[in-house]
Amino acid sequence: MTMTATCLDPITSPLLEGVTHGFFTRVGGASTGIFAGLNCGGGSSDQAEVVAMNRARVAAELGVSPEALVGVHQVHSADVTTVHGPTQARPKADAIVTATPGVALAVLTADCQPVLFADREAGVIGAAHAGWRGAFDGVLEATVEAMERLGARRTRVRAVIGPSISQSAYEVGQEFLEHFMDANPENGRFFVNGVDGKYLFDLTGFGLTRLRAVGVTEAEWTGHCTYSDPALFYSYRRATHRAEVDYGRLISAIRL
Repeated sequence: MTMTATCLDPITSPLLEGVTHGFFTRVGGASTGIFAGLNCGGGSSDQAEVVAMNRARVAAELGVSPEALVGVHQVHSADVTTVHGPTQARPKADAIVTATPGVALAVLTADCQPVLFADREAGVIGAAHAGWRGAFDGVLEATVEAMERLGARRTRVRAVIGPSISQSAYEVGQEFLEHFMDANPENGRFFVNGVDGKYLFDLTGFGLTRLRAVGVTEAEWTGHCTYSDPALFYSYRRATHRAEVDYGRLISAIRL
């Protein structure tokens, strides 16, 4: 795969109209080889200077300096951090919120759910990395609560789940199913039978249900499957199935 274009083409949602945001694809990046495209993952084995170049392109697309593109050290938790200005600190957390204009909040994913939040009236935004574990442990609810501490109201918050692995590609085992069923038997609705005793898990359906249950009624998934479209998206699971040595990370970001 060769990608030489410098024009980025982020996915946006009408739900977040009026707030600068984007779920960025692989398009327009400087990385090559298995990372070809817009790899923004500093934790990958891609060249650090190329990742920095890719992130600078994202920042420019959002209208901020590279220093104002703020992220966290993601650890599959339900922890949220609040920022009040550009910072290079990357605390261990999986969501980030702010009420400060000019700061772009960013999360990295490669199958997990990137979720962008906004209460435009209050001027509060958030971004969350929600894999199955983070979503199960409550990272989405915790993000809404952190936004409320900055003046947002959950009834006004809009949330959009970006490109994520779809149910048709998310095969899991019996133990995974039991983990969800033990917590709440109603979680069975997020599973369908697969092959060879496996199941298929609806990660984005689970995420949307958690969002609506906490009072975020205006929520949607963009409908893009990371696993199924290698031209546009990186995918941890696809890279694993192909026995590739590493994989790129997609970036999703939002700013006031």
